Amino acid sequence: MSDHKPLLIFQSGSAQSQAWLKSLPRQPARKRSLPVQVRFATQDDRISTLEGNVHARAGDAIVTGISGEQWPVARAQFAAKYVPNAPCVMGEDGSYQSLPIHVLALRMASAFTVVLDDGRSQLNGQTGDWLVEYDDGALGIIAAPVFDNTYDIAESE
Repeated sequence: MSDHKPLLIFQSGSAQSQAWLKSLPRQPARKRSLPVQVRFATQDDRISTLEGNVHARAGDAIVTGISGEQWPVARAQFAAKYVPNAPCVMGEDGSYQSLPIHVLALRMASAFTVVLDDGRSQLNGQTGDWLVEYDDGALGIIAAPVFDNTYDIAESE
C-alpha cells in the first residue's frame, strides 16, 4: 500500500482551500453568453458531468451546454446565471442564455479533485483542466475543451 496521493484535493467552501487558492496565480475570466437547454429536476438525481457525478435536488436546473455536456445548478442560484429565451419563461424547461459571469480561474498542471459543498459530489480534473472559483466562493472544475469554448481570460490591465 502506498501513501502517495497523486491528486490535489480542494474542498469547496473550506477556509483552508480558500486560503491556499489566494496564494496561487489565478486569472480573472468571464463566461460567454451562450444558449443552453435546461430542464428542472422533478426529483433528486445524480448527473453525470464530464468531471464526475454530481447530486442534484428536486427543483435544481440541469443545464446542457453547447457540446452536450451537462451540469446541475441549484435553483436558488439559477436566476443569477441564466435568463430564458422567449417564449420560455423563467422556471420552465426550455432554452436559456447564460449570463457573462466572472470567475477566477487556474489552469492546473496536474490531476486534481474538488469536493463540492454538498459533501457528496466529487469532481475530478485532469492536467490542463481549469479550477474555477465563483463569486460566492464555490469551486468547480471545467474541462479544458469546454473552458476554451465557453470562457474568455480577462485582458491584463
